[in-house]
Amino acid sequence: MERFIIIGAGAAGISAAKTLRVLRPKDIITVISIDEKVHSRCMLHKYLSRERDAQQINFVEANFFEKNDITHITCEAVTKIDTAAKTVFYGENYSAPYDKLLIATGSGFFIPPIPHFREAPNVFGFRDLSDAMKIDLAFARGKRVFIVGSGLVGLDAASALCERGAEITIAEMAPRVMPLQTDDYAASIYQKTFEEHGCRFLLGIGASDAVVDKDGNITEVILSTGEHIPCGLVIMAAGVRPRIQLAQDSGIAVERAICVDEHLRTSAADVYAAGDCTGLSGVWPDAVSQGEAAAENMAGIPTVYEKPYPFKNTSNFFGVTMLSAGRLDLTEGAEVLVHKTPNEYKKAVVKDGKLTGFLSLGNISNSGLYLYLIKNGIDISGKQNRIFRLSFADFYGINQKNGEFTYNI
Repeated sequence: MERFIIIGAGAAGISAAKTLRVLRPKDIITVISIDEKVHSRCMLHKYLSRERDAQQINFVEANFFEKNDITHITCEAVTKIDTAAKTVFYGENYSAPYDKLLIATGSGFFIPPIPHFREAPNVFGFRDLSDAMKIDLAFARGKRVFIVGSGLVGLDAASALCERGAEITIAEMAPRVMPLQTDDYAASIYQKTFEEHGCRFLLGIGASDAVVDKDGNITEVILSTGEHIPCGLVIMAAGVRPRIQLAQDSGIAVERAICVDEHLRTSAADVYAAGDCTGLSGVWPDAVSQGEAAAENMAGIPTVYEKPYPFKNTSNFFGVTMLSAGRLDLTEGAEVLVHKTPNEYKKAVVKDGKLTGFLSLGNISNSGLYLYLIKNGIDISGKQNRIFRLSFADFYGINQKNGEFTYNI
C-alpha cells in the first residue's frame, strides 16, 4: 500500500486526488492545504460580490473527501520537504511520510517594492479565498478601492466590488486595459463598460509612494504623476508568481517556476509538480490536465503531459464576452485580419500561413477550431479570405476504406 501526499487543494491538486483514487482505490491519499475550504479561484469574484458564499464556490461535492476516503488536512502550510527521508513537515510540529508526493501550490500575488505597500495591513492580493475574505472585511470599513493592474484578476475584483457600490480606481502601467489579452479596440470596449459601472482607469501610470495612517494603513496612493488617490484598501493584481519557495528550500530544482520534465517529475525522486507552480500554464483547464497527468505517473502509468494551448483566456464582464488565444502582439511580417460589426469583433494574426493569434469579442462560438489551429500549427494558406467562417470540415477529409471512416488533416 502506497502513501500519496498532495500539497494544495486547487484545480491541479483536486484533479490529482480524484485520478489517484480511481487508479489506486486501496492506497492512502492525503491532501494538505492552507485554506479551510476547497474553492474555485475563477469564482472568487462571485464570493466578493456576495452573489455566492464560500460553499457555493466549492468545486467538489460537500462530502468529497469522506466519500473518496481521502484525508484532508486544512489550514496548514507545508514548511519543508525532506526528499531523502520522504517526509513532509507542516504546521507547528507535524510530519507525514510519503511514497509519492505532488506539489500543487499554485501561484501567489506579487507586491512590488513601492514604499509602504509591503508593510501596510490594508494591501491585499486576490488569489485565494482567504484573500477574498480579508478584502470583504476591509471593504466594510471603507468603500474607496485602489487596484494595481487591469488584467483578469484586477477586473474580476473590480467587477465584484462595483456590485457593492465601491469607488474604484484602477492603475495600469500599460497603455490599455487587459494588455495581455486584448488589442486596442477590444480594450476600449472593456474600459468603456467598466467606466459605465463607475470605475476610473489610470493608464500608463503606476504607483510610486503612499500616505499611511498611524496604524500603517495606506490612506492615499501617490502616483508617478504626483497625484494623490484616497483609498481605504489596495488590491495588488499586477502579476503573479509561481509558489516555488517550498520546493527551493527543499533542494528541488527551480527557475522562475518548479522545473519538471514531460512526465511532470521534479528533480527529486518520486516528487511531482502540477498547476501554476510549474509555470506551464496559468489557466484552470490546463491545471486540471496537469493534475491528471501527474497522478497517472505517480500511479505508475507513464503519461506524457501534452503541451497546453499557447496562451488562452476567456472573460465575461458585465455581459461582454471575449476569448483571446496565441500571440496578438507578434504582427511583424504577419497578416492581420479583422471582422467588425456593431455586436461582434474578431481578429486573426496569420504568419507564414499559420494562425498565431486569435481574438473574439462578443461571440466566442466555434472558438475551439481556432485554438486547435494555433496549437497544432495547421497550414491555412489560401483560406485567409474566409478565416472567420471556417469549420473543422475545411481541414478534415473523410476517406472510406473497408467500411470504416478515417479523418485526415
